[in-house]
Amino acid sequence: MLFLVTGVAGFIGSRLALALLDSGHRVIGLDNLNAYYPVALKQARLQPLLGRSGFTFTQLDLSDHEALLALPERDEVDRVIHLAAQAGVRYSLQAPFAYAASNLTGHLAVLEFCRRAARAPLLAYASSSSVYGDDTPAPFREDAPVDKPVSLYAATKRADELMSQTYAHLYGVEQIGMRFFTVYGPWGRPDMAYWSFTDRLLRGLPIRVFNGGQMRRDFTYIDDAISGVMAIAASEADFSGLDRPHKIYNIGHNQPVALLDFIAEIERATGCEAHRIMEEMQPGDVTQTCADISRMQADYGYQPVTRLSEGLGRFVDWFKDQDAARFSLPADG
Repeated sequence: MLFLVTGVAGFIGSRLALALLDSGHRVIGLDNLNAYYPVALKQARLQPLLGRSGFTFTQLDLSDHEALLALPERDEVDRVIHLAAQAGVRYSLQAPFAYAASNLTGHLAVLEFCRRAARAPLLAYASSSSVYGDDTPAPFREDAPVDKPVSLYAATKRADELMSQTYAHLYGVEQIGMRFFTVYGPWGRPDMAYWSFTDRLLRGLPIRVFNGGQMRRDFTYIDDAISGVMAIAASEADFSGLDRPHKIYNIGHNQPVALLDFIAEIERATGCEAHRIMEEMQPGDVTQTCADISRMQADYGYQPVTRLSEGLGRFVDWFKDQDAARFSLPADG
């Protein structure tokens, strides 16, 4: 099959493209290579893909919807995996219009691409655990109310889900939304806590711990996340019994970890003791995430297998081997 993967230079997108190619599929990869974090990291993720047979890359900003519609392969695409987005909860407080352009206009452009394509491709798109807000009972079920986002990022991802529901209703565009829960691992994002904590511990710098460490996160190792996306990408979706062809699934681990325990795991993996600076809760953050994955298990046989200690150990080994500190965000002392 021919897959269109947006955000192909991103953390999940690059790993997904490799998995699709390894499975014998062809991949068209799109990415705008923006500078939210070092472009050199995105280019490094692309390198293993650029020499592969069956892979083509186009640098393209999805907010330019006409450029997307003009892709010469538009009518040949079998599946679209839409992972491109402006990521980060805290950055949305600083650059809100970047989220409107990428997450709203970009998602709408992908919907129009699928609606107008001759082969009516299945669209699987990235949503986020952030849509559950901060008062959803754990574990988070896909049918829980999600009408109280606490960040602009979360609001844009929920808006994407609503736009997708509308396009499924109006035009019959078949879609699956994937709510990812804190995906981590080698080649990840330097703006995320596991990366910055590792970087700072290895440099002998203190780490900032928000809300007194009283937070819990459902950490999902990258290989487990990819197994979930691959199951969705390779299967025929069943929308029978629904009033529109649209489903949503959690892709998480279902084993939330307290922040202080998470820090202790990084200390063990790095062999360094953390100097903690305790700070208040940050605007837009949530106290816990926890995925109910029973729907993914029932429909796709999804089963995450990587323990946090194992996943963080792999990440720290990769971080050292790749000298990944060169991709880190500037340290603030």
